[in-house]
Amino acid sequence: MEDNSLPAIASNSTRQEFRILSSQEVEISLNVNNLCYSLKLEPRVTLLDALREKLGLMGTKKACDRGECGACTVLINNRRINSCMTLAVMHIDATITTIEGLAEDDKLHPLQTAFISHDAFQCGYCTSGQIVSAVGMILQEPPTSEAEIREKMSGNLCRCGAYPNIIAAIQDVLEEMENAAI
Repeated sequence: MEDNSLPAIASNSTRQEFRILSSQEVEISLNVNNLCYSLKLEPRVTLLDALREKLGLMGTKKACDRGECGACTVLINNRRINSCMTLAVMHIDATITTIEGLAEDDKLHPLQTAFISHDAFQCGYCTSGQIVSAVGMILQEPPTSEAEIREKMSGNLCRCGAYPNIIAAIQDVLEEMENAAI
């Protein structure tokens, strides 16, 4: 007679542990685009998934899901971050800005306007990450040359190859800022 009790116990035990782990949710509060949201989610949920699936903010794109392309770039306390590489629970006290939060009173952010006027997109999938990354770059330390723009934007990939137009849009905004300061 064959004894099947050991595998059955191990199997049931594993299933029960998984069920317990997967059903544990925490309640957190996130400040996204100057609005406070209360969420119940598992601690392992990425910020990207919380933004898209829990808050319905679809502007932040899910592409590589490995932090390689920059399509999911958001600002955390005005610092650029790949939202697919960080957990939502890590940003409870942070100010989170997505592409949806850049416009003010139905007026597009200058970089959004520049991307449109310079046709700095083709398929558009990377555009929100490119714009948010450019805003963060300018907030942290505005670049002083095209080479510096290219270096600081190197974490944001455009598979369509719209780089010349993206650079031109950023340069246009930097020039406007420089002229406004004079």
